Amino acid sequence: MHNDYRMEKPLGESDIFLKFQSRLSKAARVNRSVLVVGERGSGKELAAQRLHYLSPRWEKALVTVNCAALPPSLIETELFGHESGAFTGAQKARKGRFEEAEGGTLFLDEIGLIPLEVQEKILRVVEYGSFERVGSSKSNIVDVRIIGATNLDLIKLVQEGKFKEDLLDRLSFEVLFLPPLRTRENDILLLANYFASKMSLECNIENLPEFSEEVIDLMMNYSWPGNVRELKNVIERAVYRAESSFITELDLDPFKNPFEELSEKPLVINQDIENEEDSDISTDNFPVKKLELKNYLINRQNIDLQYLKQALIETNNNQREAAKILGLSYDQLRGLYRKFKHLV
Repeated sequence: MHNDYRMEKPLGESDIFLKFQSRLSKAARVNRSVLVVGERGSGKELAAQRLHYLSPRWEKALVTVNCAALPPSLIETELFGHESGAFTGAQKARKGRFEEAEGGTLFLDEIGLIPLEVQEKILRVVEYGSFERVGSSKSNIVDVRIIGATNLDLIKLVQEGKFKEDLLDRLSFEVLFLPPLRTRENDILLLANYFASKMSLECNIENLPEFSEEVIDLMMNYSWPGNVRELKNVIERAVYRAESSFITELDLDPFKNPFEELSEKPLVINQDIENEEDSDISTDNFPVKKLELKNYLINRQNIDLQYLKQALIETNNNQREAAKILGLSYDQLRGLYRKFKHLV
């Protein structure tokens, strides 16, 4: 059975990404279970597809089950199938995903969400290659390679009694950690240009999009918590909204309500003092506290860092919005960010 699928080539040239692809290619050739661990939007499904299509099983089926999309009560019948009359509404027998993946690969996305009782049956398949459909005592023999993916801490789930340790041992012949986009600095602009070009074709835009220096700076300094998926959405949105092929704005938060009133009032400076150029500021009303004057520079840096961190957290790392909140220009905030980039 040939799969009607053209394997998508991974896009990236950073060292950390190329090392990951090298490890993946080696793991693909070995007929063992693999776990793919990564943050949301980092490309776990694409990695699973490459593991299958680079393996000796590539001519057989790749069957995907999104465990997060199924109610816990349905996961067992989805994976193992059922016999006629096994439960109300089961009018005829049905194959499960294990049988559909015979000779090929079963990709269990969000594997950490599978109920313990179903994990027990999966463990038996991994150990003995056999299972029973729901409502049947007849054993079925299958030859399936399992690839699991998750963004959860499976070790922690084992400690909490939510994931079987024996199953984790069997599935973790190789554990591949997908690098988040923020660690792939050399790939951000490469991916952005790729997504922009594809979107321009879709929108029938003649000229290839170009990004302003300001936009490039924003892309390179944003943390991309949604990883490649978020970058794709942001770039495609920018291309279709732009009045020309020159992109000067990125909308990092499409859910921000433009009609929401500001909850905080701006700081009002005492006009009398502001207008008196030569007036001396009185210290009579200042609280008296003994200070270590030699620590001035250190304390000032600590305060700057605390304000910067909080502003970036409250704006989801949007540096323009952070600058507005702090009452700084964008250039001032960029200078502050460069100063403390290794600590933020």
